[in-house]
Amino acid sequence: MTQAVLKNEITELAPKSPVDSEKRREIAEMLGNLLADEYRLFVNTQGLHWNVEGPLFYSLHKLTESQYEELFESIDTLAERIRALGLPAPQTFKEFYDRSIVKDLPSGSTLQQRIERLVSDYEMAVRRTSLVAKLAEADGDIKTTDLLTERVGVYEENAWMLRATIAS
Repeated sequence: MTQAVLKNEITELAPKSPVDSEKRREIAEMLGNLLADEYRLFVNTQGLHWNVEGPLFYSLHKLTESQYEELFESIDTLAERIRALGLPAPQTFKEFYDRSIVKDLPSGSTLQQRIERLVSDYEMAVRRTSLVAKLAEADGDIKTTDLLTERVGVYEENAWMLRATIAS
């Protein structure tokens, strides 16, 4: 028993699903990309939180804290959805780096530039997530569609709140 538990290889599962197995695999693969995006959004948002200075310190510190805490919980939900679809979830920094369209926030830039960049990252994530949601819906994967619709709303709200913070 101990050897079987310690072996614990990550395998593909074969859930009984109304979604065709190839479609399920395609959706799970795309969700892996979205998971990578969300993980990098989390890191960038938390990094901004840690390093904000100046007159907007308190409000941005609190705003980004609530955003990265929400992202942290959602990362787990996305990974678990990939597993529920039967595939392994990405788990390494290299996988997140390679699969994400979100890049690191530039260090040495102004607070406004970092916020503008984070807004742009959220907007890219909205577009990519929306495309996957449409595919999942077309393939009859209503659970994934529902999950991604909610993520789009969160990303749009995060971008709006950050954009409004630096509006002149």
